[in-house]
Amino acid sequence: MLRARMRRSAAGLAAVTIALLGASACSGDQPHVARGPVSTRPLPTVQPSASTAVQATSKSPNIVFVLMDDFSMDLLPTLRNASRMAAEGASYPHSFVVDSLCCVSRSATFTGQYPHQTGVLTNTSNLPNSVGPMGGWPAFQAHGDEKRTFAVHLQRGGYTTGFVGKYLNQYNYQPDTGLPPAPPGWSDLRVVFESAYKGWDFNETYVEDGRVQMRPVPAPPALAPDPVKDESYAGTVIANNALDFIHEHADDAKPYFLEVAPYATHSRIDTSSAYPDDPLFPPAFRDRPHPGSPFGNCGAVDCRDLTVRNLPGYADPQDDNAPRRLDGSAAPTWNPRPVPLPPRAAESAMRNRARMAQSVDRMLGRILRTVDDNTYVVLTSDNGFHLGQHGLSMGKGTAYASDIQVPLVVVGPGVPAGPRQDLVSNVDLAPTFEDLAGLRPPAFRSGRSLAPSLRDPSAITGDYAFVEHTWSLSPGMDPDRPFTARGLDVIPSYVAVRSRDGLLVRDDLDPSWLATDYAYEFYDYTAEPWERTNRYGDPRYADEIAPLMGKLAQFDRCSSAVGADPVRGECRDLTLAADQ
Repeated sequence: MLRARMRRSAAGLAAVTIALLGASACSGDQPHVARGPVSTRPLPTVQPSASTAVQATSKSPNIVFVLMDDFSMDLLPTLRNASRMAAEGASYPHSFVVDSLCCVSRSATFTGQYPHQTGVLTNTSNLPNSVGPMGGWPAFQAHGDEKRTFAVHLQRGGYTTGFVGKYLNQYNYQPDTGLPPAPPGWSDLRVVFESAYKGWDFNETYVEDGRVQMRPVPAPPALAPDPVKDESYAGTVIANNALDFIHEHADDAKPYFLEVAPYATHSRIDTSSAYPDDPLFPPAFRDRPHPGSPFGNCGAVDCRDLTVRNLPGYADPQDDNAPRRLDGSAAPTWNPRPVPLPPRAAESAMRNRARMAQSVDRMLGRILRTVDDNTYVVLTSDNGFHLGQHGLSMGKGTAYASDIQVPLVVVGPGVPAGPRQDLVSNVDLAPTFEDLAGLRPPAFRSGRSLAPSLRDPSAITGDYAFVEHTWSLSPGMDPDRPFTARGLDVIPSYVAVRSRDGLLVRDDLDPSWLATDYAYEFYDYTAEPWERTNRYGDPRYADEIAPLMGKLAQFDRCSSAVGADPVRGECRDLTLAADQ
């Protein structure tokens, strides 16, 4: 399963495990802001498709893809423009990600492939070790994933492609090596590097004369007026760059694809901040509490109404959540020392995350007002976020709804309004973009196009979603390590399958990757919309568990395809019920 790549070298795995146990195993992870000249990089180009049958034309639709960061479902009611999109277009209440870690999820989105196919298993490379990078952009590059992104296929098919915002973890400027190589597939590359996690004082790239160049965006002085500081806020800069791209290409003969990846609603990643008293989740100043708005701006919701009641399962006791063996007998809990998050801390974090999200919603409104009628606009997130649920402080990494369920709303030509009942995954986005563009998805994609359900609300493109997660200690400056009480460190490797009404998780309690120690969790969502009690082993739920166990077995049999290996039809159809 997850070990399809890893078991090729048992000795190497032992070395990897040792490296993961070190607190400083990650290299090249510290963001830097340039203060002087840096090297430029050529912008790669791809050759157009030789087949005119798959070349985009002026009638092909434009696509704008907005990918938020750590945006959880409890924040969705705060976004007015997202609500407008849901009212006017397609919404997917059963939308999930393949892993609730930023880089692992984004790699799956780019490629339409599961983590065992991309080889991106963690947020950071976890070097040095004897088997090479295990995560982050170094793993994405080492496994050839850059050549398999939807951007490469769309550009080859005649699209002008643009990227704005956060790319992948560890894709960053370093003073000793300069700019990282520009990834192929992008006609315009405006990456905002990782020091933008704190909201201000970061580097961004731009393209001039076919070369990627970089400039710093410094933070205005602390005494500058708030509107001046907000002009240099990462959310504002990313929004302006996105709108610039749309305006520049609105009248082109070729269609365009634009991915916009804001940093909201991710936390700062270390103890440094741009300004005194910046919160852990730093909103623009206009959205913070101030004399004219004493509680700040949480969009369509009064900030005071965002409480722990909005967090399903908050502070739920964990004594009935321990996994069970295949035969139903008790297994050790993977979280023996739950870390409570006090209500005041949970509510403060939730409200500041909602305030951060308003910069995304304003950008979304500007995009919707600017694009033409032949443009799809897609909004989702790379993962969710927990705040005091599951006996964990704050963060992500579990297979539970708080972490893997994400919003997905789409407006565009031929998209009737209404919710869809598909179970969808972020691996479905790449083939969807290609399908909408009139291109045939490559054979190595695992996802299925959502285009049929976009056009017909009654169409079903999936009934199951799969999740796979690889345990590791979070070394170095993994962006999800600080402020989480090391919550990621206790979450084991697992494979999970989600249906509309249930979740089956197969935990691997052996952290070495050289062996397995399986135990199971099953949660029934017909009684509670969150993971109250593990029902695995309860004979009353045998009929619900059996088909999910069958799906996990099928997923195991399909895990041999990695990289550019073609995916068999029955493996791509795994997400369909037997009667589909």
